[in-house]
Amino acid sequence: MKRYRDIVGDGGSNIVGQVEAQQARLGARLRDVRAIVAVVSGKGGVGKSSITANLAGAFALAGARVGVLDADLNGPSMATMLGVRGRTLLVGPDGVEPPAGALGIRVMSMDLLLAGDATPLTWDAPTQAEAHTWRGTMEANALREFLADTAWGALDLLLIDLPPGTDRLATIVGLVPALAGTVIVTIPSDVSRLVVRKSITVARAAPAPVLGVIENMAGVFPGVGAEAMAHDSGVPFLGRVPFDPALAAAADRGEPYVAAAPAAPAARALAAIADSLRETLRHARS
Repeated sequence: MKRYRDIVGDGGSNIVGQVEAQQARLGARLRDVRAIVAVVSGKGGVGKSSITANLAGAFALAGARVGVLDADLNGPSMATMLGVRGRTLLVGPDGVEPPAGALGIRVMSMDLLLAGDATPLTWDAPTQAEAHTWRGTMEANALREFLADTAWGALDLLLIDLPPGTDRLATIVGLVPALAGTVIVTIPSDVSRLVVRKSITVARAAPAPVLGVIENMAGVFPGVGAEAMAHDSGVPFLGRVPFDPALAAAADRGEPYVAAAPAAPAARALAAIADSLRETLRHARS
């Protein structure tokens, strides 16, 4: 059996050529997407995915063609929140057709590939140490395939819902050089503030601009608010979304809250944030 050190070059597998071809296909797929925005948070439990689903809903309600890529491979939730969980993926002549959920939002998620609630995403390797070593690379490859093989079609906005952590943004920036920017979600707690500051630092180092910070669950948690943190960090503050249990209930039903209860304070706040983002993206393109 040959070991890696015994193989000259890539052993005839042409891995570099395959990756280059896939990256070229990815670029072609995204050519008709006007803006790609990553939604990030340094800490879990801040409601980032609910914010993503409702921003998508607000843009769709305004007439935009919207897609959402669920980049959280281990804890995907977008398929549920946008009403496409359990749908069968269809492969057309142009690639995998993303199912259209609430308000016509196109969704791609690992949840659509896993069988059942209890099916975890696992990386096979001889040892756990090797699985841990390769996990980041395999996740990046999976996201590249989602972007390259999905027939997104013409979109005004593609939102990428990233898992918690400060390291995932670099992966997306490497895959999507035309990223329009990042949106950072936090809650008004001291613990979240400490972690999210790191996310802001990482996002500001990326070639894409920080479009702003959103404070979710406003009025519940004590501590320094996101507006002061954004000001101190030199990034825009997009607004506060007041805590509302009905927002989570709508997500469980697969219905964006901005459509289910447009007059509710949380829904109005989300619509206003989407309006602000729309203006920012419009000016960036002009």
